[in-house]
Amino acid sequence: MKKLIIPASLVLMVMLAACSSTKVTSSWKADDASKVNYQKVLVLGVMANKDRSIRMNMENELADELKSSGVNAVAASTVFAPNQLNGMNEQRALRLLRNKGYDAVMTIVLLDKAKEQNYVPGNVSYQPYGAYYSRFWGYYRTVYGRVYTPGYYTTSTNYFWESNLYSVGNNKMLYSVQSQSFDPSAESIGRDYAKQITRDMLKQGVLVKK
Repeated sequence: MKKLIIPASLVLMVMLAACSSTKVTSSWKADDASKVNYQKVLVLGVMANKDRSIRMNMENELADELKSSGVNAVAASTVFAPNQLNGMNEQRALRLLRNKGYDAVMTIVLLDKAKEQNYVPGNVSYQPYGAYYSRFWGYYRTVYGRVYTPGYYTTSTNYFWESNLYSVGNNKMLYSVQSQSFDPSAESIGRDYAKQITRDMLKQGVLVKK
């Protein structure tokens, strides 16, 4: 019988995906998305002011991950003031981006944030156990000596994301991806998101690692 040899790199990729708090739920790309040579990409988070820290984290992590794939990516929070683009019309905003050398924009939108409450049931452990359990006195002592752990509720927060890649030149969408983060920590949310999105872009052929 032949042994199946699995490359260590593949095992590592599976382990990293399993440990990630984020998963891609769907994605789409334009037919010509893989033909675009991105010179400078702006990573722009679109979130409420109360989520500003999350926005900065997401922008920086995704920009860094894209850089590791050979893309000159810049986090919007490092070059623009908060809400700077909000007061502009379409023509002015696109002109500003072109003048600064950006040929594409990658948006990060927080579509929804939902809390879930889950009940973790209690459990009962018995001491002693074994042959004594089948006899009256053994059973009596087992029940008498049981240890009960009460159940409890846990609350988790799930984030629902959408990212779109647009060409600044013709204002056309090239790629769109939806994902969900399951109760991520503050330290992992941006990192996990960036890795999963970049991995999908490479898989879809939107990016070609240099």
